[in-house]
Amino acid sequence: MQARQRGKGWPACKQEDPLCYLCRMAEDLQITAGSKEEQYRQLLPQISALMEGEGDLIANLANATAALREQFGWWWVGFYLVREEALVLGPFQGPVACTKIRKGRGVCGAAWERASTVIVPDVEQFPGHIACSSLSRSEIVVPVIRQGEVVAVLDVDSEHLAHFDETDQHWLETLAEKLPF
Repeated sequence: MQARQRGKGWPACKQEDPLCYLCRMAEDLQITAGSKEEQYRQLLPQISALMEGEGDLIANLANATAALREQFGWWWVGFYLVREEALVLGPFQGPVACTKIRKGRGVCGAAWERASTVIVPDVEQFPGHIACSSLSRSEIVVPVIRQGEVVAVLDVDSEHLAHFDETDQHWLETLAEKLPF
């Protein structure tokens, strides 16, 4: 298994510096080769470490999306947060996106309504698909559930058909359970 280190060139931190962890986080993200399963096994603990000690939800979601996109190279990855009667765009990595989605509309709205993960091998075949980008070809949306209610969804798009499977579902659901909502 190969790994390469990101963030080289950041200033060296002194251990007594209270913000030292900020420098270490960027330098310590290891981009791993191997099977999809191996990549998730290596990445999820790193995402947990990025969130450790950080109480700000937006900062944590932003780092989670950045780490996922760095590792997997997906077209788009981000969160939509439940705000009253709509999903509202949260932290993401990728091209500009739709800002609000109603419950039951598109893949994100369907995952929210069903409170379960939706995997779409070909977005053109999904009834009511919202085309935020014509380059998106497949998608997985994982709801983030707290106390029986969906509070957000994690949306991931690929420019390749049938890119997502049960392995992605398992590991992204595991991540969703660990997010500090």
